[in-house]
Amino acid sequence: MTASAKPSLLQALGDKRLLAVLLTSFASGLPFNLSNFSLQAWLASVGLDIKTIGIFTLVALPYSFKWLWAPFLDRYLPPFLGRRRGWILIFQAGLTVCIAVMGMISPTEELRVLGVVTVLMVFLSASQDIVIDAYRVDSIPPSERGLAAAAAAFGYRTAAMLGGTVLVYIAGDLGWRLAFMGVACLMAATMLATLRAPEPESPGERPATLTAAVVQPLRALMAQPGMKGFLVLILLYKVGDALALSLYSTFMIRGVGFSLQELSIAGKLNMTISTMIGVALGGWIYLRWGTFRSLLVFGIGQALTNLLYAWLAIAGKKIWLLVLATCLDTMVGGMGQAAFVAFLVSLCSINFSATQYALLSALAILPSKITGVIAGFLVPVVGWANFFVITCMSALPGLIALVLLRRQLIELSDREAAKAAA
Repeated sequence: MTASAKPSLLQALGDKRLLAVLLTSFASGLPFNLSNFSLQAWLASVGLDIKTIGIFTLVALPYSFKWLWAPFLDRYLPPFLGRRRGWILIFQAGLTVCIAVMGMISPTEELRVLGVVTVLMVFLSASQDIVIDAYRVDSIPPSERGLAAAAAAFGYRTAAMLGGTVLVYIAGDLGWRLAFMGVACLMAATMLATLRAPEPESPGERPATLTAAVVQPLRALMAQPGMKGFLVLILLYKVGDALALSLYSTFMIRGVGFSLQELSIAGKLNMTISTMIGVALGGWIYLRWGTFRSLLVFGIGQALTNLLYAWLAIAGKKIWLLVLATCLDTMVGGMGQAAFVAFLVSLCSINFSATQYALLSALAILPSKITGVIAGFLVPVVGWANFFVITCMSALPGLIALVLLRRQLIELSDREAAKAAA
C-alpha cells in the first residue's frame, strides 16, 4: 500500500500496521476505567460520600503531566524490541502487577494505600500511552491517518468500556478482587500483541541529548502555522464531554438508582457497541470531510447528547432511556474522538512523536482530570438535571474557537494532503 493511496476499510483490515495500532490502542485503553468509571463504581458501592469520590478523581492527574517524562522515552532505548515496542512491553508488565495489587486493597480500610497504588498504575498507564501514541505516529503515513485514528479510538475506547463492563459486572456477582484479577489477565495478554507488532518503517532520528529531546520538540511544534490557536482548541474542544462524564458512575448509581449489573450491561456494554460504530464512522467521514467540518459537526453532536442525561435525571430509572442516552452519546463521542486523534497526529513529527503527542494529548485531557472535583461540588448545589444542561453550555467555547480557526484548519488539511501525495 503506497503512502499516497487512500485505503478502504476492507484494505485496512489486511494492513499489519493498522492492526498493530488497533491492538496496542486496546492495551492503552484497558487501564483507563480503573481510575475513572470502575473506581467510581467501587467507591460508590462501598458507601463513600460524593465529595470524597470527587476528590479521588485527582488520582488520574499523571495522565495530564506525562509530557514531563516523554522526552526520556524519545531519547533512550530499552535493551530489547526497539525504541517503541521495548518500552511498551515494560510498562505493560508493570501494569499487570499494579492492577492485580489494586484488587487486593480495601477502599474502606486502606483508602490512602489504594490512592498510592492507583497513582502508580496511572503513571505506568500514561507512560504506556506515550509510547503507543508515538508508535502510531511513526508507523502510519499521512494518507492513512484517518483510518489509523479510527483504529486507535476503536481499540482504546473498546478496551476502556470493556474493562469497565467486565470489572463492574464481575464485581456485582463475585466481588471486586476477582474483577481486578480478570482485568490484570487481560493486561498481561496485550503483551503478546506488542511482541508481534511490526517495527515502524521510518522510526525517525533520536535526539542527540536529553536536553535536545526537551527543547527541539517544542520548537518544532510552535513553529507550525496557527499553533497557538490550535493549543486553545485542543484544551477546550472536549470540555463539555469531560464535565458530563466526570461523575457518570455516581450519577447512574446514586442519582438515578441503577444497580451495578444494570449499569454494566445496559450502560457500559451498550457503550462498547456504539463506540465501535462511532469510531468507524468517524474515521471514514474524516477522510472525506477533512479536519474542520468533522470536528465542527461532531463537536455540536457531543454537546447536544449531554442533554439526554438531563432527561434521564428528570425521568428517573428507565432502562430504555439509559440505553438511548449512552448509545447516542458514546457513538457521537467516538466519531469526535476519531477526528480529534487524527487532528493531533497531524501536528506531530516522527522525530519527536512521543514528546509532541504527549504534550498535545495531555492538554486535551486536562479538563477531564479536574472536572470531577468541580462536578462533586456543583451537583449538590444545582442538581443532576441542571448540571447536564451546564455541561452542554460548557462546550460552546470550544466550538467558537473551532469556527475562528477555520482557515488554519483547512490549510492544515491541505498540507496533510500534499504530504500524502508526495
